[in-house]
Amino acid sequence: MSRSPSLVTRLVRSVVLSGARWRRAMTLGARVAVIDAGGGDGDGSGSVLLVRHSYLPGWYLPGGGVDPGETLAAAACRELAEETGVLCEAAPVLFAIYHNAQGHPRDHVALYRVSRFTVPEGALAPNAEIREAGFFPLCDLPDGTTPATRRRLAELAGTVPVSEVW
Repeated sequence: MSRSPSLVTRLVRSVVLSGARWRRAMTLGARVAVIDAGGGDGDGSGSVLLVRHSYLPGWYLPGGGVDPGETLAAAACRELAEETGVLCEAAPVLFAIYHNAQGHPRDHVALYRVSRFTVPEGALAPNAEIREAGFFPLCDLPDGTTPATRRRLAELAGTVPVSEVW
């Protein structure tokens, strides 16, 4: 004999399913390490492009969120152009994907490396989101470079193991 679910079972199921609808979806972000191998202090270490936001203290790698229908790689190049004016000349290379629980437990960040790029005239100018942008020697990062940014650059250089956490 088949029994239909009790009223309590149906109510619990309804509450659980409605809660799943309201739960925040996983978010993806893309950060870009633009490395100029010819830059730096002449020691062969090169330089990296960093940005200082108008709404956060410190120096960061450029990047941001992925728009609906956009690939991570496309988001990386778009965010790079929006924040700094620097253009990807070739597809960015995925380095690692990290869990970033600082913002939300469902956030993830993809780190891309860009080594072929163009800096058009007028690029690196301040805008509403970015107070300052510039290339800095990898061996002499500016004061205020965030610990996570320093860690990502050390991972890229191969001097520390790649972490799973941003």
